[in-house]
Amino acid sequence: MSETNTAPSPFTMDADWLPFHPSPSKPRFVPPPGAVDAHCHVFGPGARFPFAPERKYTPCDASKEQLWALRDHLGFSRNVIVQATCHGTDNRALVDALEHSNGLARGVATVKNDITDDELAELHAAGVRGVRFNFVKRLVNALPFDVLENIAQKIKPLGWHIVIYFEARELPELYDFFTALPTTVVVDHMGRPDVSKPVDGPEFELFVKLLRENPNFWSKVSCPERLSQQGPPAYADVVPFARRIVETFPDRVLWGTDWPHPNMKSHMPDDGHLVDVIPRIAPTEALQHKLLVDNPMRLYWN
Repeated sequence: MSETNTAPSPFTMDADWLPFHPSPSKPRFVPPPGAVDAHCHVFGPGARFPFAPERKYTPCDASKEQLWALRDHLGFSRNVIVQATCHGTDNRALVDALEHSNGLARGVATVKNDITDDELAELHAAGVRGVRFNFVKRLVNALPFDVLENIAQKIKPLGWHIVIYFEARELPELYDFFTALPTTVVVDHMGRPDVSKPVDGPEFELFVKLLRENPNFWSKVSCPERLSQQGPPAYADVVPFARRIVETFPDRVLWGTDWPHPNMKSHMPDDGHLVDVIPRIAPTEALQHKLLVDNPMRLYWN
């Protein structure tokens, strides 16, 4: 996965930053034709697309060309690129990737409260289909609820959805705000459950209730590398949580690599190993097809 942009970056990545795996293994699991990696990122390259002054981390460069190479290597067909917090609300790197994807990528942007309808229309034309609200305090300073509500009303006419990123312990205080959102809502990484707790315990039950009682809510069953305490390659302690969500809500689940795995501290996952978790959380071909093809195509390419 060679980098085509050779200009030196004006940014120095954080000293403790773990760069993405340079040569991930070929997965044993073969994704169905048309499979979508529905959660990944591009970083810079910083020489072309500067990182935001307000960022809370400085990553390595991770270009669109490297993302396409990984997609092909893993046996996927399409990508959904989520705006990274290191780029703030400057979506130029995201839009550039979408415009060079030959229609094989869609995007989730991060926008300001004062974004205009014309600017939203430009993002839509580029392939953006949602916005992300981040509530993880170590990554961003979350916007006030009234600002987020205003953004939600602005994007609703476009048929966009909202992606929310939070940690399980924060769900009780955010629950009422989330359920009042007027669009389809996609939860990143199952709301980051504490997998040392029971899969049928009260903390995860609240998340299951959120999905059960709100049919506009979807969940990504991604990022076992972030949630696991047992670690690679199997990430076995995450499997019961993800499998429960896939089997209970098969028409409202998505999967993604999370490449290039920002802010990983414990280890850098082999993306081939992550793909091999899929048949353990979606054990039938029918569930795999919904997770990897039907659901993301309905949400992003319909």
